[in-house]
Amino acid sequence: MRTGGDLELFHLTKRYGDTVAVRDLNHLIAPGTYVCLLGPSGCGKSSTLRMIAGHESVSEGAILLDKADISKLPPARRGTAMMFQSYALFPHLSVRDNVAFSLKMKGVAKAERHARVDELLELVDMSRYAARRPDQLSGGQQQRVALARALITQPKVLLLDEPLSALDPFLRIRMRAELKRLQRELGITFIHVTHGQDEALALADEVIVMNNAVIEQAGDPREVFNSPRTEFVARFLGGHNVIRRGARAFAVRSDRIVLRRGGGTEFDAAVCGIEYQGATVHLALKTPADEELSVVLPDRDFFSQPLEIGDTAGVAWAEEDVHVLAN
Repeated sequence: MRTGGDLELFHLTKRYGDTVAVRDLNHLIAPGTYVCLLGPSGCGKSSTLRMIAGHESVSEGAILLDKADISKLPPARRGTAMMFQSYALFPHLSVRDNVAFSLKMKGVAKAERHARVDELLELVDMSRYAARRPDQLSGGQQQRVALARALITQPKVLLLDEPLSALDPFLRIRMRAELKRLQRELGITFIHVTHGQDEALALADEVIVMNNAVIEQAGDPREVFNSPRTEFVARFLGGHNVIRRGARAFAVRSDRIVLRRGGGTEFDAAVCGIEYQGATVHLALKTPADEELSVVLPDRDFFSQPLEIGDTAGVAWAEEDVHVLAN
């Protein structure tokens, strides 16, 4: 198992003309960490990834890897490798030659590069497809080849730009497990850009939530989910209700809300949506003040006393489940 050093973003800024895509990021990523950059489209996460990779110039600040500033180096000399969303495989080359391509360009002898390719194809379970071309592979298999090609240079940091977005939902879940397994076996830092909350929570040792070109919150996935600092984080991660009482804003997890059929509580709401999702039932409710709430109930609890659209239910929560927000 190999690990790199710390990766530090130091006052990192990216401008496109008058538009600021990334604003003064300061963050330290520990070696051997699986990090997910999470946020909506246009928040700055892909620009950040591309600056780390060297595919975008840095407007201000620096990127430090092993305490050395890599922000002016070309991509091949940074100690990073990037796996693109489109995979960008060469259609006329075999799997083996796709993976070996960068070593061939560096003049590595055929026997040595094939030995390294065989090792990586074994790691990603693609050895038996070594002679095939990309158009003879499924989407998941193409992704494994793209991963092997990115890893052939033995980077300290692997950068992944929405690598699962092109896969169907079932395969996406399978490949999540594969990515996590690979990261643990290799021991290198993975930085994975996604707009999928479930994906980030499932994969990451650290989640970095971005919004409007800045880091809104970063930390352990469970900590970020259970203790969102801001209304944006609570709403974007999902699974929370943001409730305002005067100047106070607080979040309550959807699965921690208790319903009383028929209402009669201080806080009543009308059922306006019901979604059965197997193990749980998701309810959408609306208060007389037009606030929207979501409630998640175990299917057994819901069907023991089913509700219908238009029914009134009282809404309550325990004080220990209230999380006060900064804005």
